[in-house]
Amino acid sequence: MTVSTPFQINPDVCAAQTPPAAFYQSAQIYQQLLQKAFVPAWQVLGSTDLLPSSGAVMPVTLLPGSLDEALLLTCDNHHQHHCLSNVCTHRGAIICEKALKCEELRCPYHSRRFHLDGRMRFAPGFAEARDFPTTDCDLPALPLQLNGPLLWTSLCADTDLEQWLQPVMARVGWLPLTQFQFSAAHSRDYVFAGNWMLYVENYLDSLHIPFVHPGLNQALDFSRYSTELFANGSLQLAIAADDEAAFAVPVGAPDHGLRVAAWYFWLFPNLMLNFYPWGLSLNIVEPRGVAQTRVRFMSFIWREELLQAGAGAALHTVEMEDEAMVLSVTRGMRSRLYRRGRYAPVHEAACHHFHQLLLHCLAAD
Repeated sequence: MTVSTPFQINPDVCAAQTPPAAFYQSAQIYQQLLQKAFVPAWQVLGSTDLLPSSGAVMPVTLLPGSLDEALLLTCDNHHQHHCLSNVCTHRGAIICEKALKCEELRCPYHSRRFHLDGRMRFAPGFAEARDFPTTDCDLPALPLQLNGPLLWTSLCADTDLEQWLQPVMARVGWLPLTQFQFSAAHSRDYVFAGNWMLYVENYLDSLHIPFVHPGLNQALDFSRYSTELFANGSLQLAIAADDEAAFAVPVGAPDHGLRVAAWYFWLFPNLMLNFYPWGLSLNIVEPRGVAQTRVRFMSFIWREELLQAGAGAALHTVEMEDEAMVLSVTRGMRSRLYRRGRYAPVHEAACHHFHQLLLHCLAAD
């Protein structure tokens, strides 16, 4: 079913109005966006550290609390990795609850068994079944792609990962991403009572930086802060203030000659890749209902000596400042007097782009 939205977003950001409060409070819109925006998108399962060794399996959940898709990473005896459904094709039981070494997958309900590449190999009780087995008895497989330290998949991507990441790699592909190491000690989750779209909007809105983030603003030359839009996301390019940490962008790279403090990439609908001189802060925004969100901060360190320098030095402080504003807006959206706002054209173009993408998804069959 297609949701009929009672408002439009003018394609001209200089004339457009922002969405009304009801947009963030509708359970129907929330469910529709899960199906139409999240299901087709590429998502990060985690770091490549999740990949099991030969003859081993690792259960994972794709976006717990929203898509909540039970998946299984396996590595067969040919050292090939697979991303499979963790749901038995007989009656829908979960096959594997914990990481283990095994030669085959066995459903605990009726003992249906599968090879580690997902092919069904044995089904007790089906001797009299006609036209059995078929390929529908095999475990559905999802694409499993590696990019630097990240492990990606999608439930039904309409484009390949290389195309999805092209705007990112065009700018930072020169970085030695395979050297970026996941650090659990510098990673954490944040859960708050607010709509996921408000969190994304806050990230895409550069206007608030001087007013909400005094420490971050001091590390930047905000007069040179810029936003670029592309089909499935946007980039906020932050230039370092004098004497603050910056990338040494090589000759031939698009931003050579600039003292880049950070590349802030957002990929529709919920991924943020923040590249700092010390490495990558990956933020995965996980909706958990209309009014609850979890954000996973995953740190991949390249140059540990720069962790406390520049724009990426105080991520927890910045996150707390952002969450305070998201919660403020969440409360404000409940006002009977609030209608719709306007976009600050230069600083909120990425928000405008985000809203247009959302409405495009809702309008699709």
